[in-house]
Amino acid sequence: MPELPEVETIARGLAGRIVGKTIASVEVRLPKIAVAPAGVDFARALRGERIVGVSRRAKYAILELSSGRSLVTSLRMTGRLVAQESGAPSYRGTHIVLRFTDRSRLDFADLRTFGRMRLVEPGEPWDERLGIEPLSSGFTPEGFIGMLAGRTTPIKALLLDQQRVVGIGNIYACEALWEAGIRPSRPAKALTKAAIRRLHHAIVDVLSRAIDMRGTSVDDYVDADGLEGGFQNVLSVYGKLGEPCPRCASPIVRTVLAQRGTWWCRSCQR
Repeated sequence: MPELPEVETIARGLAGRIVGKTIASVEVRLPKIAVAPAGVDFARALRGERIVGVSRRAKYAILELSSGRSLVTSLRMTGRLVAQESGAPSYRGTHIVLRFTDRSRLDFADLRTFGRMRLVEPGEPWDERLGIEPLSSGFTPEGFIGMLAGRTTPIKALLLDQQRVVGIGNIYACEALWEAGIRPSRPAKALTKAAIRRLHHAIVDVLSRAIDMRGTSVDDYVDADGLEGGFQNVLSVYGKLGEPCPRCASPIVRTVLAQRGTWWCRSCQR
């Protein structure tokens, strides 16, 4: 599933490819993927809109439109947003196609059909329940300490809670906890302030490095140009069952926590 680094990479790629373009037509091949306000026809409402910006919030890619509306895309498990030139073949499972006046297009493909592309009205508080961005100035060690205080939730499950800190999915939670030397099942309130500061640093570091390497391609992820990321080549624990820990050489184990596969080192994550 695309997480913060992947969606950030897609948003940056799209910004360089589609900003300034005007939508000539919209093809919706699977209606449940396209979501619009009541009484609004998705395809008709988008015709003539100009893309004025591309951004990211949590794991959502946002196309900012000239009318003040936004097109908010949740990629979920297997979604892809790829800018295509005229005549380029579509990916299997392409459900929405935005065609621009210069004959290029934007394809939204999703084999498992869990993703959604939603037309949002100006001022609509669609993200009001989402937590803090971990790469923002507001995500401080002190604030993180306060967030964890008194919480009995296992720390890994808390990192996956998008109402607290957004964008961290399974891959980067596993990697950050390994980097910080913290057992994934440890209750959040049991962490010392020093451990929380280590984890805060690890979250920022892992996410930043993953963005620099254009995300992690372990399943279906490709960027806005259809290219794979590179962070899968430097993962420390995720998907490494039985391989030696890069820090202590003990074998990496896999357990299930909060219904998610969790890779970690029994020896150096305490």
